[in-house]
Amino acid sequence: MDLERLAILSDVHGNVTAYRSVLADIAARGITTVLNLGDVVGKGPRGSECVRISRERCTVTVRGNWDDSLPGKAGSSDHAVRWWHDELTEDDRQWLRTLPLVHHVELSGRRVRLFHASAESVHTRVHFQHTEEQFAGMFATTELTGDGPTPSVVGYGDIHDAYLEVSNGQTLFNVGSVGNSLDESTASYVIVEGVAGGDSTDPFGLQFVRVPYDIEAEIAAAADLGMPGLEAYAVELRTAVYRGLHDRLGLTLAGTAPAG
Repeated sequence: MDLERLAILSDVHGNVTAYRSVLADIAARGITTVLNLGDVVGKGPRGSECVRISRERCTVTVRGNWDDSLPGKAGSSDHAVRWWHDELTEDDRQWLRTLPLVHHVELSGRRVRLFHASAESVHTRVHFQHTEEQFAGMFATTELTGDGPTPSVVGYGDIHDAYLEVSNGQTLFNVGSVGNSLDESTASYVIVEGVAGGDSTDPFGLQFVRVPYDIEAEIAAAADLGMPGLEAYAVELRTAVYRGLHDRLGLTLAGTAPAG
């Protein structure tokens, strides 16, 4: 019996430093299949390089909400959004536009559904704190998911907050974020393992992995490139606190800078 091992990651958001650290960890474990659940670009300074890496290293990349919207933001009135758009090449934008919305794998008799945010839309968010109806909706058959057997396992990204929930024989997990974690200041991804073409008598595993990376080097890269919104980006990376809460909590670039 040979176990197949898959690395599933999401929400790189232009953070090359974190991305390279995660991919190095994956390679060190001997895993060759990498599945990317989207939001390759936006928020971080090197979206184009993250697109290049994804095209080279990921077996499949599905479309995230930033991947879906950013290619159409030429001339945006938001300076940061326009900067992230213009940092991409036209080839990058075309690749993002054509990414699939969902990917399925079969392991140990389980159908595993993978998408960015929800079965409804890449722009419909399902948080860790959700209703029973929202949980059930992740397993529903929709226009986004296409026809096919109901999955027993669903993995997604989008919320930058890793978690696992099992209810009535259905498993829902969020892989967290590589480049913009909002649960702790390390990159996150998931390893799934099982027997391809197997059945329910075969083992199935799911493991969360946290990977430290050089946050200060990533902040320095953003500063060197003149990325707008540097303070919010730096504080998010250092504290894992969503930027919408920074003012209320009194978090600033100076206040979160490392000593020395």
